[in-house]
Amino acid sequence: MDELQDVQLTEIKPLLNDKNAARNFQDFDCQEHDIETAFGVVHVTMRGTPKGNRPVILTYHDIGLNHKSCFNAFFNFEDMQEITQHFAVCHVDAPGQQEGAPPFPSGYQYPSMDELAEMLPAVLTHLNLKSFIGIGLGAGAYVLSRCALSHPDLVEGLVLINVDPCAKGWIDWAASKFSGWTTNIVDIVLAHHFGHEELQANLDLIQTYRLHIAQDINQDNLQLFLTSYNSRKDLEIERPVVGVNETIAKTLKCPALLVVGDNSPAVEAVVECNSRLDPTKTTLLKMADCGGLPQVVQVRHTLALPWHLGGTEPFVLLALKPPSLFPQPGKLTEAFKYFVQGMGYIPYVQLSHLSTESVPAASMTRLMRSRSHSSSSVGSGESSRSRSHASTHGEGSVGTPEGIDLQAAPQTMEVSC
Repeated sequence: MDELQDVQLTEIKPLLNDKNAARNFQDFDCQEHDIETAFGVVHVTMRGTPKGNRPVILTYHDIGLNHKSCFNAFFNFEDMQEITQHFAVCHVDAPGQQEGAPPFPSGYQYPSMDELAEMLPAVLTHLNLKSFIGIGLGAGAYVLSRCALSHPDLVEGLVLINVDPCAKGWIDWAASKFSGWTTNIVDIVLAHHFGHEELQANLDLIQTYRLHIAQDINQDNLQLFLTSYNSRKDLEIERPVVGVNETIAKTLKCPALLVVGDNSPAVEAVVECNSRLDPTKTTLLKMADCGGLPQVVQVRHTLALPWHLGGTEPFVLLALKPPSLFPQPGKLTEAFKYFVQGMGYIPYVQLSHLSTESVPAASMTRLMRSRSHSSSSVGSGESSRSRSHASTHGEGSVGTPEGIDLQAAPQTMEVSC
């Protein structure tokens, strides 16, 4: 056998060019609405037709994004079609953040985060929708949480990515003010979405979002949205404790799936939120080897083989960067399938990348129930400890429902698949 030799790969280029990448943000089969509410006009995009009495999936994006750049790539992801065939999807853009939004007039008072949440019931009424399963990122996760606290009858479940339940402290407020004087808004938003390691190493993804934030979002409108988010109140939720405060504790009444990548700058905030919620209705999904936007579909790369190795066409490489720097929509999609199936809306879950057979509903329900005990031992008095280590008791994998012991379920589920 000939001795193996190192080969220098001479060409690295995107598999998708800018035109194709932009197309991944586009809407398909949708209807757009500008809906008047008591707190202003909100732009909404509906995909599909509501299915009977089922809730819709309602999304709300984070600062510096709109529904297209935040969620369209995720909903166009192949495995998500398995879910969206059962639901209509309602994308909500925060005022002034939608594509092509005009600037607000001088002196315009942007809605507070509480007022943004109060817009959602008007949206449902206008579209003749009864309830929703929410997916929110960052500021959007806060808005959906606030809506669920004020209108629990409208919200059947929540997937909260990078949620921060806390008000901005005065030290953080002062730091953000100073940063605003010395740093442009694009860099502030990028630091909100991505950790230091990801900012330094995942240059293609960062550049894509840098250009989007700078060129596609009205900068004055973005500043208003950012100011509103930085002025948010504490959600004032607390974990119900049997025999102590279970009847009076203010908390989410619906099932909740909290999601964060282990390289995200939002890890501490999400763990804090988990420590305040009802452990029988909450699952913490801490995604190993994942960055700040787990729902994003990462553009893959190609390498052109040198001619002396017989290469005629480039091949797909999935690990040009360290694995910890990749978004992981496959993991999030799979977890969302389990979440929705556990609510009884999908009779089975097809795990195409694991098996050609459907997974029985009973197995998925057993998985969801085992996860519903997420962080039951992490009380509010231990939140500082939970911030530093989110899963001291065990690890689980989204794709391995068999063999989970309901009596010995992990206290916090950290998915490392």
